[in-house]
Amino acid sequence: MAWTIRVDEALCQGHGVCESEAPEIFVLKRAQTVTILTESPDDTQRSAVEAAVRYCPTHALRIEETD
Repeated sequence: MAWTIRVDEALCQGHGVCESEAPEIFVLKRAQTVTILTESPDDTQRSAVEAAVRYCPTHALRIEETD
C-alpha cells in the first residue's frame, strides 16, 4: 500500500523536529515552515517519517494511506 505525507501549514511552527528525524524528506525553510521534499517516499523511509510525525510538537504532520 502506498502512503503520502501531509503537513498542516497552519499548525507548523518550524520547530524542525521533522527535519532532524528525516532530513532526506523534510527541510525547514527560512520562513520557519517545513517543506516536504518527497511526499510519497518509499517504504525504507517509513520509520523515520513515522518518528517525525510522532514527535512533531504541534501535530502538524500526518501520514495518509493511499491505494
